[in-house]
Amino acid sequence: MKIRVRRVGNSLGVILPRRITDRWGVGEGDWLELTDNALRPPRRGGLAHGELDELRRNMALAIVRRFEPRQIRAQILANLHRWKAQGVWASAFDEWRGIAERGDDAELFAAMLGRDENAVRLRQSAPYVGLLSREEVARLNEEAAA
Repeated sequence: MKIRVRRVGNSLGVILPRRITDRWGVGEGDWLELTDNALRPPRRGGLAHGELDELRRNMALAIVRRFEPRQIRAQILANLHRWKAQGVWASAFDEWRGIAERGDDAELFAAMLGRDENAVRLRQSAPYVGLLSREEVARLNEEAAA
């Protein structure tokens, strides 16, 4: 569907057809999400489990593409050390520590990028956070929400 862009005061705007606003469940005063590529209704309820894991996997993939395994392991161990000192610990963190300390690249990549149940579970407690810039994380979140 094509929508004409019109002048509204000193700005530009669009008029959305009623059937679209009804389908989106939005009305006057509600907010829409504007990205570089789209205008869309606000997300209700966040990402589904599969979508959330795919976002986590895409973040892990971005990390694997930009950093060497030794850098990823160092980040994992630094985060785990800090979290333990703060009293924040989950059983998956013991598994991540073992993966980082063993130094097996295949095991590291399987945990970060795998599609099996174990990799999905481990990605829910990913201790390699902090390697990507805020801008990169925001971009990946925006892509996942599209």
